[in-house]
Amino acid sequence: MLESVLTKQLQARIEGLPVQVTLWNGLEAGDRTAPKVRLKVKEPSLVKSLINPSLGKLARAYVEGGLDIDGNPRDILAFGDRLCDGDACRDRKGAESWKWWRHTRSRDRKNIQYHYDVSNEFYGLWLDKRRVYSCAYFRDPAMTLEQAQEAKLDHICRKLALKPGERFLDIGCGWGGLILWAAENYGVNAVGITLSDNQHDHVKEEIRKRGLEGRVEVRLMDYRDVPEAGGYDKIASVGMFEHVGRAHITDYFKKINSLLKPGGLVMNHGITSASLTSRGLGSGISEFIDDYVFPGGELEHISEVMQHAVSGGLECLDAENLRPHYGRTLWEWVSRLEAHDEKARELIGEKKYRVWRIYMAGSAYAFDNGWLELWQVLAGKAVAGKQPDYPYLRDYMYAGK
Repeated sequence: MLESVLTKQLQARIEGLPVQVTLWNGLEAGDRTAPKVRLKVKEPSLVKSLINPSLGKLARAYVEGGLDIDGNPRDILAFGDRLCDGDACRDRKGAESWKWWRHTRSRDRKNIQYHYDVSNEFYGLWLDKRRVYSCAYFRDPAMTLEQAQEAKLDHICRKLALKPGERFLDIGCGWGGLILWAAENYGVNAVGITLSDNQHDHVKEEIRKRGLEGRVEVRLMDYRDVPEAGGYDKIASVGMFEHVGRAHITDYFKKINSLLKPGGLVMNHGITSASLTSRGLGSGISEFIDDYVFPGGELEHISEVMQHAVSGGLECLDAENLRPHYGRTLWEWVSRLEAHDEKARELIGEKKYRVWRIYMAGSAYAFDNGWLELWQVLAGKAVAGKQPDYPYLRDYMYAGK
């Protein structure tokens, strides 16, 4: 009797949506003609999650194996948006600053290793050949992902006006794409830091293979422990400050300021909330990401980021929102991951494969629909009222393109 009631409630809930639902007992509900999305519910308790849904609930059920979801990822996310009310997904109110333990040195290292030390080979399946794990820059819409990632690396180097012989620090260097590009194309002496053992080992090998010993260095190090006060002409931080924690962002920029030479520049590239008052995405999305993807990740609005930069002693010089570029980047990653699904499952297992598939598709949808933004903020270390070493006009960023 209860199953019959729940099935009727489910049918009413998904009426008109392009989805077919097959229950554990063989009963079906929804569109039986040409559904774009097919769900298989393996556990009776999950029916309630469909009747009273949130995107976080559905993602958890999918990752834990109680729910199978088949279909094009774009169709799956569009269905989830309609089912769960997209407006509720945009905004999560409240703060978590009381969780001070989220961003101790030991906790941050564990969080980074959880996400990045999955398998270098796994990331190599779907990232570009340089393994750049951040938003690409499709300067020309016809670019491949490989070309757009190189364009992004060059865009950062141009914004920083890198020059031969300068000391350049990359905070959260990933698999080394930026420091290697900057050294080989701009002649800088580069240092990259990471908390990931896998990334550190990969970059060391790339430095050796490219003959860049003495010019490029990678360290297994927390940004708070970089020792060279006033030792760097230019600094970049790409896709890292989301891990810093809201309560620590001013101190993060203060640390960057302390590492810069007078007149030096920093380019901070990272995900921000699209809403002024948000503390992340609603509908259970932020909680899902915290539990399964990026433990300890916290987002702020770009206006708050710039306030923190100024509070840290920096002068903001330029800001650019690359939101549509990140949506396209993520869809490229999803397509590549699905094209190598068998190998990915072999490397990391079914559960983690599902985490990355639903997380990256969901993130792409969030950028496409304006729930998230991606900002590059260029700032500098002013001295005695003199502007940092930033050209008078912005033209230098695009010269010769």
